[in-house]
Amino acid sequence: MIKIQVSDAALLSAYIQGDDKAFETLVKRSKSKVYTTIYLIVKDRYIAEDLMQETYIKAIDVIRSGRYNEEGKFLPWVARIAHNLAIDHFRKEKRYPTIVLEDGSKVFNSFDFAEDSAEDLQMKSDQIAHVREMIKKLPEEQKEVLVLRHYEELSFQEIAEQTGVSINTALGRMRYALINLRKMMEKQESAYDSKLYPKWPC
Repeated sequence: MIKIQVSDAALLSAYIQGDDKAFETLVKRSKSKVYTTIYLIVKDRYIAEDLMQETYIKAIDVIRSGRYNEEGKFLPWVARIAHNLAIDHFRKEKRYPTIVLEDGSKVFNSFDFAEDSAEDLQMKSDQIAHVREMIKKLPEEQKEVLVLRHYEELSFQEIAEQTGVSINTALGRMRYALINLRKMMEKQESAYDSKLYPKWPC
């Protein structure tokens, strides 16, 4: 017997009508995406977990108050909430995550936002969002290793065990992820502020 998956829109409708289990299903479907969205910004698993809980609390508040109007597009909507909460936390903490490329250069350095103008903050927020978009364009297996290594800070042994591949394969995927990320950055180099993104050596 083929099991038909209930749509997000139907689950949202059921939750609005009082079915709490419907929202639990929505959480199960979206929590991986929400967690990753947050983790790519805050680079701390405990903070990411806290902000993920806060994301769903905020989502519940919006839905119950009748302000939800995304026409059933729950995942991108809740991911935006997660992103905004992470950016807010990010500004308060005054720091950016760092990805070290294979040549030793860094995607992000640490910043002190105390004296930044609203325009500077928006620019930096846009820059990190742009890098996140580039990371999304990586092949899935490369993106997975990059996130596990640089954001969840797992060892390559742990990554190998979690992804079910050899350590050499995990290392290879990381190397190609960094190479591809660097290539994308070089293509977009003119769009980056030199303070954020140092010119890559030839």
